[in-house]
Amino acid sequence: MLRDELLGFEVEIPVKNLDGNKKILTSAIAEYLLTQLNKMKACESGYFLSLTKLIRIGPGDSNSSPEHVVFPVECRCRMLKPVGGEVMTGVVYKVYKSGVFIKSGPMTMVCLPDDLMPNYSYVAGTNRAHVGVDLSRIECGVLVRFRVFYAAWVDDKYREFRVFASINGDGLGPVSMNGYDGIESDEYMI
Repeated sequence: MLRDELLGFEVEIPVKNLDGNKKILTSAIAEYLLTQLNKMKACESGYFLSLTKLIRIGPGDSNSSPEHVVFPVECRCRMLKPVGGEVMTGVVYKVYKSGVFIKSGPMTMVCLPDDLMPNYSYVAGTNRAHVGVDLSRIECGVLVRFRVFYAAWVDDKYREFRVFASINGDGLGPVSMNGYDGIESDEYMI
């Protein structure tokens, strides 16, 4: 779910970047804030997509460290937070007997386990896939429409949400893309 969040951060600016009057440009603080957000990637509120508005920059505090000045910053950010029941699409990048892993936007840890893929069975070989009773295939590179079954924030070295997906329902599963059905349209033109 896309949402706007009001968030507060502490931005550290090296003292060497201050001018002779001990001042710093707002653009420099915004640049350090964007660098910090890029490194964080996500938080409990969701994945950072964009910084929409810089609301307030507080006075700098140099008491905590002689090499840095810390500025409290309030900003509004556009976030993406996976929510249970939400329908999303993504591309399969790993196939295992126990399920598949899907990349969807900034999320790389979307797991679609085999028990949440009804009517699909695993087929081993060089092109590992889960094949449905209607012969549709879930394999690497396939676009899949899925429903978020469960999402949880995990604050580890990856700093991202772990999402379990399901394709149990109408309109969910592999998605056919236009022009990708194997038929060359030039051959059949009249």
